[in-house]
Amino acid sequence: MMSTTSLRQGALALSLCLGATTAFAQETPVEGGRLDLVVQPEPPSLMIGITTNGPSLLVAGSIYEGLLKYDSNLEPMPSLAESWEVTEDAMTYTFHLRQGVKFSDGEPFSAKDVMFTFTKFLTETNPKWREVMRHVETLESPDDNTVVFKLKAPYGPFIRSFSYTVSPIIPAHLYEGTDFAKNPNNDKPVGTGPFELKEWKKGAYIDLVKNPDYWAEGKPHLDEVVYHVVPDAASRATAFETRTVSVLPGGSVENFDIPRLAKEEGVCVTEKGWEYNSPLSFLWLNNRTAPMDNVKFRQAVMYALNRPLMQKVVWNGYGKVATGPITSTIPFYDDVEPKYDYDPKKAKELLKEVGYDGAPLRLLPLPYGETWQRWAEVVKQNLAAVGIPVEIESTDVAGWNQKTAQWDYDIAFTYLYQNGDPALGVARNYISSQIVKGNPFANVEGYSNPEIDQMFDEAAVASTDAERQALYTKIQTQLQEDVPVAWLQELSFPALYDCKVHDLVSTANGIGNSLGEAWIEK
Repeated sequence: MMSTTSLRQGALALSLCLGATTAFAQETPVEGGRLDLVVQPEPPSLMIGITTNGPSLLVAGSIYEGLLKYDSNLEPMPSLAESWEVTEDAMTYTFHLRQGVKFSDGEPFSAKDVMFTFTKFLTETNPKWREVMRHVETLESPDDNTVVFKLKAPYGPFIRSFSYTVSPIIPAHLYEGTDFAKNPNNDKPVGTGPFELKEWKKGAYIDLVKNPDYWAEGKPHLDEVVYHVVPDAASRATAFETRTVSVLPGGSVENFDIPRLAKEEGVCVTEKGWEYNSPLSFLWLNNRTAPMDNVKFRQAVMYALNRPLMQKVVWNGYGKVATGPITSTIPFYDDVEPKYDYDPKKAKELLKEVGYDGAPLRLLPLPYGETWQRWAEVVKQNLAAVGIPVEIESTDVAGWNQKTAQWDYDIAFTYLYQNGDPALGVARNYISSQIVKGNPFANVEGYSNPEIDQMFDEAAVASTDAERQALYTKIQTQLQEDVPVAWLQELSFPALYDCKVHDLVSTANGIGNSLGEAWIEK
């Protein structure tokens, strides 16, 4: 069996390299205090076994936990599983659960909760976990502190499937035998995490307090964490300037405000904590309807977009122009052709070739603030310049969810998490089995290519990384030829915080997975 020693050494190295400076890790944490943050927009729910959007994960990551955490290199670290073994053939994974853990309602955590979460709850509520379980032959619990997965074949991304963002552990005693979507505990979440919900005043704040029974001795250091709901971006910036809040998580202020706020005395900035999610932004192109059903039209859209200018002006230089379906920050990315430089002339030639008649199209922005509205305006201008008129449709978050989930759009902004491995976060955007109405985070564009489906399946279970890389290189090449969506940017969401806040980011899942470690200098 493969040892976990090297993984634990990685965890030790992580404690020395994450955070604003290495000096922080050498200081003795101060106990107590309250940390005030912004959450934007307000989460629709904190039940992240069902609702997995960014704001929900930011808050509920302090309430729920997964079996594992991950460092900035995406290596696994202990969480609710304190150790694990993998057989040499990579077919059997044995997780040894941490003992003495309690849920925030005082009930004990055991293998029963893991079995319920993985075989019943998440298989019904979470498409990402259903895809993981498709590769599992059996899941057994020989005792209260052990769970054993036996796979159908080696599955490379399996060890990266146990983040709280993919597989949060749900209390069986509160959910067994219930309608999961209507369970009243969805409004008062119970988890094993370092904090528990005290109060949620809709439209104002979410107040979490220290879980007195938390399993990690001496943690959390903070007594309380309050997430403030401030709908106006300028007001969020002011709240930080006046220290009404001490932390602005990534994406909570407009990009043009970041350089100004970062220059203030006592302000620290970090782009760490996005290594697992590695968000990739793109435009859904509705492949079901003309003219988006024509690959040359979709290629014309790519050539029409001045993406380097967007990255420089709209995103103030943060992030990186995307080359294709896999971000350069997760395994198996390859820098392959074809690529799409800004070339309006080429775009016009392709539009003429396909006989596009200039019929106007609908463009649906993401309703996440002024930055996204500005981005939509730039896209509109770029497309209009080559002869594609678009009309921008305004909506709120619920409206965006509804329209994209029901395929009621022509072109729509989105960004999706890569989840540490192409099999977990990329395949769902392009495989035919994920063309399902009602889910705005799967194959919304309706692209279907049996060859791509087969290659994604083969890449997920290939026995070596070299074999996986070869397949993912072919996948990237084919998708970049077919342009099912218009890739925009590998996003970076810098977080700003008062430098008196230490150890704000300690995992690859960022602030949402790290507040058990955070503390405030007095």
